[in-house]
Parts: sequence; structure tokens; C-alpha cells
Amino acid sequence: MTQPRAALVSLDATPWYHLVNRCVRRAFLCGTDAVSGQDYEHRRGWISDRLHQLAGVFAIDVAAYAVMNNHYHLVVRVETERAANWSDDEVLHRWTALFSGPLLVQRYRAGADQLPAEVAAVKKLAAICRERLVDVSWFMRVLNEAIARQANAEDGVKGRFWEGRFKSQALLDEAAILSAMAYVDLNPIRAGMAETPEASQHTSVAERLAELPGDGETERAAKRVTLGDGLLTDASPETPPAAQVPAWWQTLPHQPLMPFDATAQLPTAIPFSLEDYLELVETTGRCQRPDKRGQITGRVPKLLGRLGIDPEAFIAASSTLLKRFGSAVGTPESLTARCAARQARHLRGMRAARELYEHRAA
Repeated sequence: MTQPRAALVSLDATPWYHLVNRCVRRAFLCGTDAVSGQDYEHRRGWISDRLHQLAGVFAIDVAAYAVMNNHYHLVVRVETERAANWSDDEVLHRWTALFSGPLLVQRYRAGADQLPAEVAAVKKLAAICRERLVDVSWFMRVLNEAIARQANAEDGVKGRFWEGRFKSQALLDEAAILSAMAYVDLNPIRAGMAETPEASQHTSVAERLAELPGDGETERAAKRVTLGDGLLTDASPETPPAAQVPAWWQTLPHQPLMPFDATAQLPTAIPFSLEDYLELVETTGRCQRPDKRGQITGRVPKLLGRLGIDPEAFIAASSTLLKRFGSAVGTPESLTARCAARQARHLRGMRAARELYEHRAA
């Protein structure tokens, strides 16, 4: 039975989520349509570029992403504390980067004289905008609407481009975060679109590998500059052809992917080291390639050992995470706690959680 979004996305339970959105019918997000021969490959940049921009506006960080032919995957973290510390002016500045806002807000930001009642009304509107800037549904709405408008304009059609609702999975613990990120980053390898992580274009793992020091393939992400409002942008951002992109799109700030930090020194970061994560993705990717099917042999990747995850079960989960788990992913203990909080009798994925994570107690 379909559940309300508020029950699926609960920031009291976890700030981490795996999100998936698909195109309707035979609509192509990217790739080449085998029937018509139309090439939509350039649309991949629309998604990745827009993601970086929205991460610079919302209090939502992107940890992983993968843009496929007719869908995309995200792993995000919602930063409610960050948004709570923004002033009303900062909130309105961010929101009006996406929407013009009511005339009352426009006059306030222009410095026009306002009555006390008008100022109070602006503050109420700022409170609404603050809530939206930590709302996963609003984040997905803004992302999807921009892409749908561009795709429909390019195709010369009208109507729905995306499925009615995006799918979401709450990631309840570190083991779930690791499983979801690897699942997302390995999508192109699993689909036969790439042979190695670095060759899987428009994925977070390929972007991170390209940004490593000494990589000569691209240096665009190393050219970050800081704006006066504290947001980040690329000195030379990768954007679609100018004729296909609205002028305001190119002026939005550009935020880098969420950093890795195994030392917990950064206030908000992925709780692993990048080196260990890349080792895990490389090892698991070899097992998923059709020409190199097999088991994880020899030295088990450090992250699996640290979190007590069964290697062979992890390989299976990295291919079927979306199917084997329902609205939440985590250890049996985390899923049980989630059931109790939601007053539910059962959550899909308990069997998969036992296979994956109960090895940790051994």
C-alpha cells in the first residue's frame, strides 16, 4: 500500500536517504533510443550540473549519484542544523535564487520601506522557505521540474516526463549508507555501460576519481572559488550547450560533493575514508562485471571488515538493494527500532538485513 511521504522521510529517524526517480513510458533521460536512434547523451550533464547547484541552495548534501538512461539515483544527507542557523535574509536569498517569491518578499529584499505587519509576514514566509530548504520532496521537485521542462522543450512535447513519485529509502546506520553508496556508484558497471568506476561517466565515484591530485583527465573540480555569500561555484562549470540552458541556470552556485572523513573531525561528512571506499567499489565492481563474475577473495576490503558485513552478501546487496529492502535500509537492530517508532509490525528487508549484517556479531 502506498505510504505518505512524511512516513517514509522522517528526519527524526535519519538524515540519510537513497532516492530514485524514473521516466514515464519510453521517455529517455539519457543514452540513445534504439527505436528512433535519437541521442540523448547530453542530458546526463543536465542532472549532475543541476544537482551541484541545488546542493548549494538547499541544506541537502549529495554524497553519491548515478545518472542512467531512464532514471537516476541519489544518496543525500539533510542538514537541518545548518538551515536552522541561517538568518531570515540568508533563507530568502537562497529561496529567491530558485523562485521569484511573493511581491512582499521582493520588496523586502530590495530594501523598500515596510510596515511592521509586512515585516512580520515576511518572517512567516521565511520560516516556510526554511522548512522547504530541508525538505527532500522540494529538492526533488525543483530538480525534476527543471529537467522535465528542458526535455519536453527539446522533444517538442507536453505532459508528464517523470513517474508520479520518487522512491526513497531511509539509511538508518553506517552499514546502510555504505551499501547504498556502493549500489548507486556501481549502477553503470552493473548495467554494462562501463567497465571501471573511472569510466562510468556522470557518477559520483567517477567525479571523485577525476578530482584526485595528479589526475590529468580533468581538473575542472579543482578550480573552486568562494562567493561572498559563502557558497561555492566552479570557475568553469560543465554545462549543457547555452542554447539549451536558461540564463538563470548558469548563475546558480555550484556545491561540491559531500566530503569523506573517517576521523569525524568535519561536522558533516561521509563517515569513511575515500581510500577505503574506492577500494570497496573497485573490488565489488570486479565481481559485478559480466566477464569477471566471482567472489571477493584474498584480503577483504577494510570497510566490510570494520562494519562486520559479509562480503558475499554485500555483493548481492550491491546489485539488488532497491528490491530487497523497502522504505528503510539498515541492520536488523536499526530496522526493529524503525518499526517500533512507526508502530509498524514489519519492514520489508529484515531477511536481507540478517544476511548482510548479522555476520557482524560473530
